[in-house]
Amino acid sequence: MISSVCSLTRPLFPNGRNAINPVRLKNYLNRPRLRNPAWFVKKLRTVHNEHLTKDNSAFVDEVKLAATKHRTLLQLSLDGQQEGTAVQWNPALRRTGVIAKKIGQYPLWTRDGSKIRTTLLQIIDNEVVKYIPPEQYRPAQERRNWREPYGCLLVGAESADLSLLTKEYSGLFRHSGVLPKKHLCRFIVSPEAQLLPGTALTVDHFHVGQYVDVRGKTVDRGFQGVCKRWAFSGMPKSHGVTKTHRRPGNIGAGGEKARVWPGTSMPGHMGNRWRVLRGLQILRINRRHNVMWVRGSNIAGSTNGLVYVYDTILPLRQHGAKRGPAGEPPFPTARPTVNSDEEEVWLDELQDFGQLSITYVK
Repeated sequence: MISSVCSLTRPLFPNGRNAINPVRLKNYLNRPRLRNPAWFVKKLRTVHNEHLTKDNSAFVDEVKLAATKHRTLLQLSLDGQQEGTAVQWNPALRRTGVIAKKIGQYPLWTRDGSKIRTTLLQIIDNEVVKYIPPEQYRPAQERRNWREPYGCLLVGAESADLSLLTKEYSGLFRHSGVLPKKHLCRFIVSPEAQLLPGTALTVDHFHVGQYVDVRGKTVDRGFQGVCKRWAFSGMPKSHGVTKTHRRPGNIGAGGEKARVWPGTSMPGHMGNRWRVLRGLQILRINRRHNVMWVRGSNIAGSTNGLVYVYDTILPLRQHGAKRGPAGEPPFPTARPTVNSDEEEVWLDELQDFGQLSITYVK
């Protein structure tokens, strides 16, 4: 994002110093995309009515199922390779994230009766598609302020129907052994945290009490006026006001400057911007449905919208920090069979209403 806090103008003081004039923030401006991602290709094809019979439709379904055979064999070989390539975790390593769906909000209560507003995020069929090493993803001469060389991990979510996708888009998954995904996202990871294609990412990738960052896109409101976009009160709705009830009024652009300052609150496009909430705590996990309860109700996006969840970058809330949760995260990710006997895990401070809250001792 492009931000500007102050600007230097011509010297106005006798000692030659420059006068600093405050300028409104321009955080809402986005940089233009210089290059498209590798998967920026046409995804959906034009569907025609091919008038297939029942026998032909059954044959097409068999071909779709045969495409998953290679994925199953790859997953079996993947389990054997991961056992011998364990890497010790340390706070300097960066793990991958997951693609989740915002499915609603739900209140939770602590043992002392305090209410907590949470958001439910469901991890839907996440699998690793491809790993790009640091020398291919970002060459050393183009790396700016990175202390460690990071690679790129391409993760897909929610398997799609093969008959609805183009051949070019399906070719992105040919060498990974996974079915084509509807949604793709890339995560910056350490070389030690790389995963083989076909690795499944579940809710066990995180644990209860951990702090995460959630990145989502706000609801698209379209072109809106200043009253809805910036909460302006508008002009009086009484005598003396003519056709200016919901207009911004004077923006103070006269005089020496004689221009509109960047960042001025004016009518324009509202929403459809990426926003990140940092330091959200995971309070509850359901392994059966791959759902986790995250503290807070202001996560960007609408219901059934996609968000990206990854380990927080806040220093005081990372693993092993002063205020962080105890325990190390599964590195590079958790096995699907870990702690399968416990379907739900709660934070110790929460009240589980499925258990007895009052006990009587004779």
